[in-house]
Amino acid sequence: MADQRPLGLRERKKLDTRKALSDAAVALMYERGPDNVVREDIAERAGVSLRTFSNYFATKYDAVAYRQEHRIRLSAELLRKRPADEPLWTALAEALIEPLRADGVPYGQPASDQLSAVQAWSATPEMRTALARVETGDLVKAIAERTGTQVGDLYPQLVSDVAIAAMTTVLNRFLDESLEKTVPATLRDVFARISRGLPPQ
Repeated sequence: MADQRPLGLRERKKLDTRKALSDAAVALMYERGPDNVVREDIAERAGVSLRTFSNYFATKYDAVAYRQEHRIRLSAELLRKRPADEPLWTALAEALIEPLRADGVPYGQPASDQLSAVQAWSATPEMRTALARVETGDLVKAIAERTGTQVGDLYPQLVSDVAIAAMTTVLNRFLDESLEKTVPATLRDVFARISRGLPPQ
């Protein structure tokens, strides 16, 4: 397993600012809905200038999408801590579930107005574009370390892409209220099926 260089104070402060802006964007989205939030509102809520916001994010949608990137980064850290003999897809499922659980909203039991806000925002082309830009390199690296492959190999990138696509599918089903089980239970089931090669029903 590759050594992970600890972040310096400057890097940590940048990450903290980025997350504070993202948290502010998500909170305002819940409160006001996607059409009633502008970059100035997010900067004010986070206690920084509009210029600082622009140094971190191009749009309000990018600020919201960073919540997903932050979760993926945490999942990469958690994957590195999973038992070495645990099957890959089981370890991935648990590593991806924990940041969702820690977040609490909106993947626990959201209020109906919160759910409506997320549904409205998620449906916009701008939000989909921002989510497509989310950086997943940390997860690819963690998968490569766990599987004894190289970051540039096809395998760790493919596993990462499949895992994130599966998680996105489950969360979208949650948002349209079509899940029969909880998000964690559904993710575990989906990843178990992936590990078996997605056999026919």
